[in-house]
Amino acid sequence: MDGHCRGKTRCWARAAFVLALALALWCVLWEGWLAPLRPGGSWLTLKALPIAAALPGLWRGRRYTAQWASLVTIFYVAEGVLRWGDSQGVGFFAKGETFLALALFAALLVFARRAGRQGEDGAA
Repeated sequence: MDGHCRGKTRCWARAAFVLALALALWCVLWEGWLAPLRPGGSWLTLKALPIAAALPGLWRGRRYTAQWASLVTIFYVAEGVLRWGDSQGVGFFAKGETFLALALFAALLVFARRAGRQGEDGAA
């Protein structure tokens, strides 16, 4: 990374990358160590894989990746909202996941829209 964004579209792509990375790490830490469903960790750490798969494409600023990642992100929002009132006291983690997923969704939409307007396919 060259230290700064060139144009607002590139900044949105970087914001989406950072938010996707944060969401993937949040999911792994939540389900693996901080508040797993079972002592010692949970297979739910694997839920981080779909959004982690988007990281290389987001880093390269690929519009197509932002489009499909925005669809995947909705599942993280849904899971977070559903687990807010979980009896195991994981509301904090669920709210964090929901916030990160919503922020990521917004960044992905703005990036994809701006890239589409500029005719960028991100294949460079």
